[in-house]
Amino acid sequence: MSAPFVSRTTTGIQLIVLAAFCFAALDTSTKHATGLAPVLMLLWFRYAFQAVVTAMLRLPVEGLAFFKTRNPRFQLLRGLLLLVTSACSFLGLQYLPVGEFTAMAMVTPLAVVAFSAWFFRAHVSRLRWLLMGVGFAGVLLVARPGGHVFSWAVLFPATLVLAYAGFQLLTGRLSLEENPYTTQFYTGLVGAGVMSLVVVFAWDTSALLAHWPWFLLLGLLGTFGHLMLIRAYRHASAAVLTPYLYTQIAFATGAGWLFMNHVPDALTWTGIVLVAACGIGNSIIAARSTAV
Repeated sequence: MSAPFVSRTTTGIQLIVLAAFCFAALDTSTKHATGLAPVLMLLWFRYAFQAVVTAMLRLPVEGLAFFKTRNPRFQLLRGLLLLVTSACSFLGLQYLPVGEFTAMAMVTPLAVVAFSAWFFRAHVSRLRWLLMGVGFAGVLLVARPGGHVFSWAVLFPATLVLAYAGFQLLTGRLSLEENPYTTQFYTGLVGAGVMSLVVVFAWDTSALLAHWPWFLLLGLLGTFGHLMLIRAYRHASAAVLTPYLYTQIAFATGAGWLFMNHVPDALTWTGIVLVAACGIGNSIIAARSTAV
């Protein structure tokens, strides 16, 4: 294995871990910020910030070619799916602990494999099906009846998994044909455009003026995290990087303990470990299959 390849792979891993840290920080900050300002305003600002900052960074470099896309319908659908994902996150984190919410959401890569098998007839080995089954069992341990997170609010991470799985499948399709920064821009533009239609019903200027650092923080974490995600996939393959995304669970659980004094119980820890282990195992099998 050549030194330049190792260097690019190492850089990709570092970037994906940084992205995972940003997403965990975003979820933790969101849980606090939703108690200070309307959720609709926070969502609108998060996507407006992404669209504006991405355009400011790339338009001087790429010119008008930055706006060109071969798949406007897919760009629209991808933006809508990520908006649904973010909405479920912003709403769900008002009711669920950060670590447990993240663990349930991180079953998404397993859902992507299942969707690929069901809708695209992709071959999935029995071992990978077994890992998916155990991973979903881990989610049931986290959100078990009688547990401290079991309530109607588990519908938010459940919906998030479905929307984010579709988002990831579309991302894989668009990454083969589109400028990633253009895709990043249109994702922000679609989210901001849709939220602009409804944010007027929840607008609170006093909340914006009083808590503007939190608005800015959410915009920075969301935008920077996705930019790091894009750059990571320019250095290494998804099969190599996906296992490292599960560091988000550790970051989120640590943040929940550090800032909110929340520690999962023994059964929840078991579920979290099962989700992470099965997700990582599934990614390793995928990487070996790709290598062969």
